[in-house]
Amino acid sequence: MEFIEYLEAKLGLFVAGLTLVLESIAAFCVLIGLVKTGQLAIALNRHHFPLNRRHARKFSLVLLRLRFGIWLAVALEFQLGADIVATTVAPSFEALGKLGAIAAIRTFLNHFLNQELAEELEVQRKVEHEISVRELAED
Repeated sequence: MEFIEYLEAKLGLFVAGLTLVLESIAAFCVLIGLVKTGQLAIALNRHHFPLNRRHARKFSLVLLRLRFGIWLAVALEFQLGADIVATTVAPSFEALGKLGAIAAIRTFLNHFLNQELAEELEVQRKVEHEISVRELAED
């Protein structure tokens, strides 16, 4: 019986460490996304677009949202993984209920974020197509 208690204690430590690592990765993903999006914003600010300013701003915003949104989606996946791992050691009904609520919220957030990213990607493709059509018309 002592051996089982020893294993449970070690498993608890392992799970706590793994949860911390997963949550740290999620935070790091948000930080990377912020840095990469900032770099893209600076690069887009320096870039001169062949279209008028309204199209350039819309195109820039789409690119920025796509860049940051992808990193947020990755971070949400790691957060959900951390929540699942955290409840593996002696879960109570309260902990399982919280996990269910958190998992549902994060799943919905991730679903709608991915849906919005797909829409933004379509907008980006349309703007890129419009740019190439105008460039061909100018030639």
